[in-house]
Amino acid sequence: MTADPSARRGIPDATVARLPEYLRALTGFAERGITSVSSEELAAASGVRSAKLRKDLSHLGSYGVRGVGYEVDHLAYQISRELGLTQDWPVAIVGMGNLGHALAAYSGFATRGFRVVALLDQDEALHGQQIAGLPVRPMDTLDALVAEEGLAIGVIATPAGSAQDVCDQLVAAGVSSILNFAPCVLVVPDGVDVRKVDLSTELQILAFHEQRKALASAALGPVAKGVAK
Repeated sequence: MTADPSARRGIPDATVARLPEYLRALTGFAERGITSVSSEELAAASGVRSAKLRKDLSHLGSYGVRGVGYEVDHLAYQISRELGLTQDWPVAIVGMGNLGHALAAYSGFATRGFRVVALLDQDEALHGQQIAGLPVRPMDTLDALVAEEGLAIGVIATPAGSAQDVCDQLVAAGVSSILNFAPCVLVVPDGVDVRKVDLSTELQILAFHEQRKALASAALGPVAKGVAK
């Protein structure tokens, strides 16, 4: 059953951060022809506890059907609508180095509600080059992109040293949502949302866990040998 939308409260940021995982899991179920799932099945596929999943989904007004669970397509639509993915969001990628090239060629944008409308770089030598079917444009075309394409999201794939300048240019042109791949913290005015993707930080966190597992294994070694004796 679905609660009255007018009764919904604001969705916590932590819940919003988990919604894409639920959507990914639901997409996987749909691709396998599964039409309904229990909260336990969806939670397991999303890597969270079922109680947390049910609480998260209650913010959307969806509580499922007792004894049946959640209708996969309907819940996927609800989450997509809440995330704003029922429309195409125009995206520009700034920085045409190796990472920018890879992002430009990523086909997943189009299937997830995003449309790459422009590739930009400050290097004049790159201007006009075709990458993934789009020409590389100069940064001074940002204003036109916002006016003509409704540019909504800027993706920064530049080195850290130029990221803040690129960010300032995006904000000045009217872009208020930025995805930052540069290894630095951006300073933005109120009303501008920035999400940071730091691959090196994620690898360092994995290294920490690998080190802990290695130390635990080393500590158990002598114990295991003692038991064997």
